[in-house]
Amino acid sequence: MTARRFQQVDVFSADAMRGNPLAVVLDSSGISTESMQLFAQWTNLSETSFIDVPTDPAADLKVRIFTVSTELSFAGHPILGAVHAWLKNGGTPQNATSVAVECQRGIIEVRINQDHAGMTNLAFRAPQLLRTGPLEDDVLEWAISALGISPDSVVAHQWIANGPQWAGLMLRSADEVLAIEPDYKDLEGLEVGVIGPHVASSEADALAQRKLHEKPRKPGARAELEPLEPHTDHLAFDSQIAKAPADYEVRAFVSGEGQPEDPATGSLNAGFGVWLTDAGLAPSSYMVRQGTRLGRAGMIGISAQDDGVWVAGDCQTVIEGSVKL
Repeated sequence: MTARRFQQVDVFSADAMRGNPLAVVLDSSGISTESMQLFAQWTNLSETSFIDVPTDPAADLKVRIFTVSTELSFAGHPILGAVHAWLKNGGTPQNATSVAVECQRGIIEVRINQDHAGMTNLAFRAPQLLRTGPLEDDVLEWAISALGISPDSVVAHQWIANGPQWAGLMLRSADEVLAIEPDYKDLEGLEVGVIGPHVASSEADALAQRKLHEKPRKPGARAELEPLEPHTDHLAFDSQIAKAPADYEVRAFVSGEGQPEDPATGSLNAGFGVWLTDAGLAPSSYMVRQGTRLGRAGMIGISAQDDGVWVAGDCQTVIEGSVKL
């Protein structure tokens, strides 16, 4: 066994230990696939990344990605976390503003947005979807039943597979996303991602609607310039000025893995970003919160640009040392 440099990186959060942890082995040359899988199972994290010398001269580093049970051809948070660890350990990319990562899906470009105080903000370009189109009727019924939601809650659905075989559902609101109580046994065999927009809570929204009905707005008037009606309930005021924590709430369910709900998921949000921005179901730039029900606060930025859809987040090292593999 050989001592190898190791980091555990928190991905998709500016606040340490509120994102998605990733184990990174920085020099994995000579480690067998079986040993990589065994180590990933032992870490019991959603994924473990192994960095090696690339075989493609256009790439800066090679990354292999393992869950506790299998190797993935692509995943977002393992690529961002691996790039962060590689840069912090002296890695120098061929391009000063981006890193080319070789994985089984090919080369994934990662932009270096910011680097300060031990933390990097990185963004990867979403790969092309391998499977798309609406979910089949039986798959949709399977997902709805296992998630315990009403069919009426589903605004849209789509296959958004880009490595992981994500089935994507868009619900009416973030509240409905957060209320999901899945049956993990029934979900086994299906990777499901759910997204919903943040809107006012039902109580605050009811107060706001009542205010609008009681006092018709003047044509052309801006809501933020209209005086508030006196009200004893603080929600009447909050509903006018409170900011949502993000534009959308996301949850990712992968039954059968070490963590059946993922805290912050790059591949899923990449798939959602490609689908929703292309279909006009989301703006070209938006922010996602994920991991709320797990006590996390993952924040993921999505931006559809001329050169593709970019998925961004903060990364920072929490544990650093060596492992014997």
